[in-house]
Amino acid sequence: MIIPFIVLALILMSGIFTVKQQTVAILERLGKFHSIKNPGLQFKVPFIDRVAGKLSLKINQLDVLVETKTKDNVFVKLKVSVQFKVLGDAVYDAFYKLENPYEQITSYVFDTVRAEVPKLKLDDVFERKDDIAVAIRRELEEAMNEYGYGIVKALVTDIDPDQEVKISMNRINAAEREKLAAEYEAEADRIRIVAKAKAEAESKRLQGQGIADQRREIAKGLEESVEVLNKVGINSQEASALIVVTQHYDTLQSMGENANSNLILLPNSPSSGSDMLSQMVTSFTASQQIGEAMKERNNALELKEKETIKLPPKR
Repeated sequence: MIIPFIVLALILMSGIFTVKQQTVAILERLGKFHSIKNPGLQFKVPFIDRVAGKLSLKINQLDVLVETKTKDNVFVKLKVSVQFKVLGDAVYDAFYKLENPYEQITSYVFDTVRAEVPKLKLDDVFERKDDIAVAIRRELEEAMNEYGYGIVKALVTDIDPDQEVKISMNRINAAEREKLAAEYEAEADRIRIVAKAKAEAESKRLQGQGIADQRREIAKGLEESVEVLNKVGINSQEASALIVVTQHYDTLQSMGENANSNLILLPNSPSSGSDMLSQMVTSFTASQQIGEAMKERNNALELKEKETIKLPPKR
């Protein structure tokens, strides 16, 4: 009596099964689709019903590595990550219409990438990888929704050109940066040169202004000295000669005061000073006469030029 009850209990227990969270079970009766069982405790008819399979409703990710070439004939490898899941209201299609979703998605990724990337140059592939990802997702959604799969996201996660191409790109980038650095250095040198030239020009201007002020003060002092000497009956020529002689002896005195200088005085007669004064007076007189003669000559030339301009033209 116990054995039949045990057998009956085992048969009833075989009709009880559980479905995990985020999973659905496909129940078939006598080989034909019967129902979809959701998560929790479920029942089936022993020996008549069977669980044909289970599908996860979680998001799955498929990484696809595609090698293709760009518009400028550079071979590049793209790693595309596709995130997809089974649509809750299309479990039947996902289970019965598609044998291997991974191979199907891989085929569509290959087809889309090899259709989009050859239209772009290598630099554009890096810049427009998001556009490539959008094209992949659009193509997959149109194809996979029919089979009960939804595309959550499509990402181009890696772009790997040939090693020689990467070396060339790095060399180009380095050359561009060196060129930019050279331009900045040249600009800095130009700024330094201009600043130095401006500083030197300002220094020369101030130096010239200082010399001009010094000479102006010297001339003013000489003028005052001549006026003082004129008041005591010494004419301008003699006063000028006397000032020159005074400056001559002042220079000798200054040179003698410096311990590091050597002063050599040539022998001369007692009348050398008066001779030098006479020569200076004669020189100043001659210079004044030459200046007056040149002034008269210039006046005569100007007068002649004016008379020439006033003559009427010959017919």
